[in-house]
Amino acid sequence: MARFYSNENFPQLAVKELRRLGHDILTVLEAGRANQSIPDEEVLAFAKSHNRAILTLNRKHFIRLHQLSPDHAGIIVCTFDPDFLGQAQRIDNAIKELNSLQGQLLRINRGNFVHEINHDS
Repeated sequence: MARFYSNENFPQLAVKELRRLGHDILTVLEAGRANQSIPDEEVLAFAKSHNRAILTLNRKHFIRLHQLSPDHAGIIVCTFDPDFLGQAQRIDNAIKELNSLQGQLLRINRGNFVHEINHDS
């Protein structure tokens, strides 16, 4: 299963369901990095240093970071979805289709997902 680092804005109910599905998730709070206004570049660097893919609702900034530096353990950007269990299931289904999240950007939208391949692949 996947190793994730969930950004502060990522829903805890989705984290709980992803854990139930067998994924290893470290939250910003558990890492002792909550409520510190840490720049997104540092969030991504922390995740990369711990070989964890990012889970976030902060689509705009993390899509830009992926475009600038696709050398990361993966980024999953999601739209807000009050169906947290469904959102977790869509994430789980999306990553099952991949051999690796390394350098990948996945967009998980309400009801579907879009896989973007790293431009250097």
